[in-house]
Amino acid sequence: METTKFRSIDVDGIHIAYREAGDPENPTIVLLHGYPASSHQYRKVLNRLSDTFHLIAPDYPGYGNSDFPAPDTYEYTFDNMARTMDAFLEKKGLMSYAIMMQDYGAPIGFRIAVRHPERVTAIINQNGNAYEEGLGDGWKLIREFWADRNEHTEKALLPAFTLDGLKWQYTHGTRNPETVNPDTWHLDYLRMSRPHAHRVNLDLWYDYQNNVKQYPEWQQYLREYQPPMLIVWGKNDEYFPERGAAAFRKDLKEIDYNIYDTGHFALEEEGEPIMEKIRAFMGKLTR
Repeated sequence: METTKFRSIDVDGIHIAYREAGDPENPTIVLLHGYPASSHQYRKVLNRLSDTFHLIAPDYPGYGNSDFPAPDTYEYTFDNMARTMDAFLEKKGLMSYAIMMQDYGAPIGFRIAVRHPERVTAIINQNGNAYEEGLGDGWKLIREFWADRNEHTEKALLPAFTLDGLKWQYTHGTRNPETVNPDTWHLDYLRMSRPHAHRVNLDLWYDYQNNVKQYPEWQQYLREYQPPMLIVWGKNDEYFPERGAAAFRKDLKEIDYNIYDTGHFALEEEGEPIMEKIRAFMGKLTR
């Protein structure tokens, strides 16, 4: 097992923290985290798969151990965060990599893939949506927020930032919540308690509607380039239910398709089988 290194690099004046493990001579997998998490969500992958792969897991601006610039100095949109992550990969000199995406990792990862299709060797998709039919019941209050952003629709979303709300993100839909490390939501709560954190995350939820508008472009990318895709999806996700996984079959000819009886953060409860799927999937591509 390779030791995970905890590093940072300056990207346009922002210190981007990242975890790195494995031999850079091996195939690279870029691990893009979701909300409300950080690269911490990939700790199992970094520990287990670094014997065979080169693994890079960055924290987005405002997340994890990366800098948290004030919203009047950094534009918290998915377009801009994707630009920052693309610049991060450029600065790291990564020109060929698979992308593992989950939740927010999908709109960031697909933007990078559309920009550099020749660099993306494969996509490992864990509840990363790209189809309107993949938006579940959990979007009800956010859709009302999109329709009319005001004090009332913002206030309705604030319980999501409480300790109980963050715990729900990790435990809802799991068969056994005791398998989920409580450090996950406690770390997120500490970060969500910082100045500007509520505003930044509300801004990103509001901007998420622009991801939906880009779905046709991402789907065209899939149809045209046919990237190898491994789906490892938690079917009980309130935000991205299984029909979001099934939708990829419309545009991709071949998918390694795997559905698990768990929630939004499938790696928490189903880490072992998912990591074996990743090893087998990536192994076939690199033979």
